[in-house]
Amino acid sequence: MNERKAPGLADRIYNDILTSIMEGEFKEGDRLLTEHALAERFATSRPTVREALARLRADGIIVTRRGSGTVVGRRPDPDVRRFAPLETLSDIRRCYEFRLVNESGAAELAAVKADEEDVRAIQQAWEQLERMVETQEGIGAKDDFAFHLAVARASKNQFFITVLSFIEEQIEVSMNLSRNLSYVKTLERQRLVQREHLEVLEAIRAKDPERAGKAMRAHLENAIERMFGD
Repeated sequence: MNERKAPGLADRIYNDILTSIMEGEFKEGDRLLTEHALAERFATSRPTVREALARLRADGIIVTRRGSGTVVGRRPDPDVRRFAPLETLSDIRRCYEFRLVNESGAAELAAVKADEEDVRAIQQAWEQLERMVETQEGIGAKDDFAFHLAVARASKNQFFITVLSFIEEQIEVSMNLSRNLSYVKTLERQRLVQREHLEVLEAIRAKDPERAGKAMRAHLENAIERMFGD
């Protein structure tokens, strides 16, 4: 079959399968249709289906198990659809994964290099986020970014600062999603995020690079889990 793959067809298949998972048609542990059956369902070729499945597998949504075939590994938070197009989920996850590596290193260095002014700037950014949580006035994505940028600046390494600034728009997209999800859950969930931020701040103030790196890594890993876990 010499089919020319329609532009965006793999994206549509990705979205349709993900929607089916999020709506409960396929539950965690359920086996998906075979590549052949999916190709027939979407009237396309198996390579196109394979491309969509590869993205779902990379996102941790589906997994391949010996003897079981391809099954649903996990379901993203159903509220995700309220705040972001499903096709952006892969990019959001990749952004968090990149930040996890980059920002944990920046936090470690900040714990070594930060002066009193740097710590004060991180503290002020944290206090602004705290006001957001307590007053429930706004989501605070820009303030969240300001906190992370203050940590990068405290590293005294312009490469950390430049990288974070360069992807600011993408980071704010992911932060808007993450904070909106927390906002519609419970106040305690918002306070949990704040405690994670505080642990980063206190580790930097204590000049403990190992603790600071672990705190930042834990914060971002938890953000991924809150978003992509059920």
